[in-house]
Amino acid sequence: MSNSTVSRRHFIKVTSVAGGGIMIGFNLLADGIAVADTPGVFNPNAYVSIDSKGLVTLMSPNPEIGQGVKTALPMILAEELEVKWDKVEVEMAPLETKYGNQMAGGSSSVRTRYMPIRQAGATARQMLTTAAAQTWGANEADCYAENAFVIHKPTGKKLSYGELAAKAATLPVPTDVKLKDPKDFKIIGTSVPNIDNKKIVTGQPLFGIDTRRDGMLFAAVAKAPAFGKTLKSFDDTEARKVTGVKNVVAVPSRNLVAVLATSTWAAKKGKAALKVEWEDKTPLESTTDHFASFAELLSKTTDRPSRNDGDVEAALAKGKVIEATYELPALSHANMEPLNFFADVRDGKVDLYGPTQIPSRLRNDVANNLKVPQDIIVLKMPRQGGGFGRKLQSDNGVDAAMISQAAKVPVQMLWAREDDMQNDFYRPSYMYKYRATIGPDNTIAAWHLNAAVLADRGASIPSGFPAASIPNFRVDNHTLPSNIQTGPWRAPTSNAVCFADESFMDELAHEMKKDPIALRLELLDKYKNNPTGKANYDVDKFKSVVDLVSQMSNWGKNKKPNTYYGFAMHYSFATYAAHVVELTKSPKGDLRVTKVYCAVNCGRVINKSGAESQVQGAIVDGLSHAMFSKVTFNKGTVEQTNFHTYKFLRMKHAPLDVVVKFVPSEDAPTGLGEPGLPPIAPAVGNAIFAATGKRYRKLPFELGNA
Repeated sequence: MSNSTVSRRHFIKVTSVAGGGIMIGFNLLADGIAVADTPGVFNPNAYVSIDSKGLVTLMSPNPEIGQGVKTALPMILAEELEVKWDKVEVEMAPLETKYGNQMAGGSSSVRTRYMPIRQAGATARQMLTTAAAQTWGANEADCYAENAFVIHKPTGKKLSYGELAAKAATLPVPTDVKLKDPKDFKIIGTSVPNIDNKKIVTGQPLFGIDTRRDGMLFAAVAKAPAFGKTLKSFDDTEARKVTGVKNVVAVPSRNLVAVLATSTWAAKKGKAALKVEWEDKTPLESTTDHFASFAELLSKTTDRPSRNDGDVEAALAKGKVIEATYELPALSHANMEPLNFFADVRDGKVDLYGPTQIPSRLRNDVANNLKVPQDIIVLKMPRQGGGFGRKLQSDNGVDAAMISQAAKVPVQMLWAREDDMQNDFYRPSYMYKYRATIGPDNTIAAWHLNAAVLADRGASIPSGFPAASIPNFRVDNHTLPSNIQTGPWRAPTSNAVCFADESFMDELAHEMKKDPIALRLELLDKYKNNPTGKANYDVDKFKSVVDLVSQMSNWGKNKKPNTYYGFAMHYSFATYAAHVVELTKSPKGDLRVTKVYCAVNCGRVINKSGAESQVQGAIVDGLSHAMFSKVTFNKGTVEQTNFHTYKFLRMKHAPLDVVVKFVPSEDAPTGLGEPGLPPIAPAVGNAIFAATGKRYRKLPFELGNA
């Protein structure tokens, strides 16, 4: 790593800034890898600036949705630039082409920005060092950077970055820049508090919901009460009588009516007074019908399997067939911050401000709906109160813009929790049917997964574990068309198929009288030494987390009374995670997850405390949804309306401890916001079986002790 270099062509420009500073632009391609310029291709850039007072500013291009990029990115910059991390100021970049792909999703923010930001910091450091050497007439090899100063080693003389910034800006960009050797890291890999902690706990206005602008009205929105219904007519007579209500507008293209008022309370009361008539447009669907249709789909295979190694049917015909079917419900994102957005569409301009994970697509969708060019749209983003995939949709920004255009005033559209719960883009429901047989040598001879999902293309991961480790292996995928809105939900597809795969793997281990971890290690060895085709996982990295979590939990050696254990593992977003759940049973038979052990291989960890928080949060989130949460539909209507019916984990059910350890790695960072979630549900289910002898194949577990 210490010999890493940066091509001169990778850097686009160095410019002076007002007051005698330096600004360095650097390539921010989506994959975060330095590449040579391609003729005819525009390379977008982001900027690091150092002013004459030595203030270092990073324009952070990725939305902050709680994944910690506002802290991790300045840590990376500060490391290479040789300044204390808390001396770097971070500003959320507005949406501009030069910042590259500004989305937040797929656990990608840090892993795609890691190398570009390191390179930008290293280039700035070298140019400042060159500027100091020239100022002193010294040999550059005798100068080094430390704590925002360049120091002349023989004499001890030093100059601050602020004093050197103007001169550095006049220098040519170096052709080769050495990155720091990781053994010299002082900041990366340490634990630092979230940069916004104080502002969050003291209630300072950080979020879209806090937006206030002159002349702004608050918009409460009435949407269809069921999927499949459309707006027919409305009567706003009583709504307009509510004190504070200023206007009521309909936006038929968005299937909504908005009440605009001087406060959120007035808008809410006005909405309650609205009389809206809806009519059926498409069939009104129910959850019971979805699962009946799933069962019908899974009664047959597809003409084009997603994977088909060997001859599954022939192998199944030779031995005892073990079968199991798993069901998973739809889920809501239930972000802590309900959906909101500010929009001001007037005078040939569009000013947008609010939470989104996909700013570029949101701007495009707003432009298409307003029928205006994108270049008149200015979009800025606040810190966001959660995302989990919900803000990968653009509906909040588009709705706000359309309401503002119709009312000709700036508006803040704010959904109530009921709006949020009943108009989500839900994690779809799934059904998985497995068949397997055990060979005469007590190994898995055949594995068949038949999977079905509602209104989504991804029901399984055909090249994920245990693919390529079983000689006869087939995966069929079915999609059930639906008018229910579905979309990505934390660790898409993985959050569902991991439960089914790892639960069935545990069932096979029990059938084979093998230790669950030993069986998985056996299969990993088979893939490494005698693979059947190719898979998407790395055996050694998988083993690294299995071995670590086994040590952490003292797997197989615990003898505590009324205490039981379950194991699961998964690979997603280039990261490996393995969980062991400790579950206790009370004298009354009540079950509780008391402790979770988690081992993660995610490459180099940037902020240890932030990384731990991400994994612990994912585990608690996954546990909550495994134990309690579900969304059901009855004739198109979402039956859950708020947290009294969409149940979440309460304090009395939370684990007493969640222990997270990271496998030491020299690799670049991989994803971390999502991989901790998928293994928790099967690990809990497997622990429940160990405690009760009963298999729970349907989520949520709903054990009856809520």
